[in-house]
Amino acid sequence: MIEVRPFATLGGANHGWLNARHHFSFAGYYDPQRMNWGGLRVWNDDEIAPKSGFPPHPHQDMEIITYVREGAISHQDSLGNKGRTVAGDVQVMSAGTGITHSEYNLEDELTRIFQIWIIPESKGLAPSWGTKPFPKADRSGGFKVLASGFSEDEDALPIRTQGRLLAATLEADGTLDYQLPPGRKAYLVPATGAVEINHAVVASARDGVAIADEGSLRFKALEDSELILVEVFSD
Repeated sequence: MIEVRPFATLGGANHGWLNARHHFSFAGYYDPQRMNWGGLRVWNDDEIAPKSGFPPHPHQDMEIITYVREGAISHQDSLGNKGRTVAGDVQVMSAGTGITHSEYNLEDELTRIFQIWIIPESKGLAPSWGTKPFPKADRSGGFKVLASGFSEDEDALPIRTQGRLLAATLEADGTLDYQLPPGRKAYLVPATGAVEINHAVVASARDGVAIADEGSLRFKALEDSELILVEVFSD
């Protein structure tokens, strides 16, 4: 099953400083058919105006991944962590028993991010935060694991769930294959470009693609593309 969810059909709201689009029910957007996708609970496509951002607010028992598409995001939290994550890189916050954080665009340009929430396997653990650079050259023509709950993905930022965040860049007409293990679901969003999946469907930039019961996946770029994929446990 491969279902394309066009960007134009996503929920969301424009708050002036924040233009947010929601792949799943979030805040004031509610769609009972789009509550989650397996362990994936939130995928927000956020555009944050310069010199603005999210003031301090709390989270608990959620794995929160921020993939920066353009610009940069500056983080500060109640554990004393501070950091700046730039385009192409990732930060992970395991909210655990509770953490308060702020996320600001302190740049002079618009910042665009994907914010992705995955349900953790265990609750009540100590909160944590981390960020790491991932050069785009390392993902040219193939998926690079950026965040993972599997010990074999040693270079990835750790998350507390059996899931992965992966990214790839493909030149036009380039292809890559991905094996989705049994009992797993995937959700794909092209950050840029357009891609054909299994010779069957086409997704354009910022569309969502819900994937289940597909062991083998083949992606073909219809133009130069950047792909972001989350693999999660099924319901």
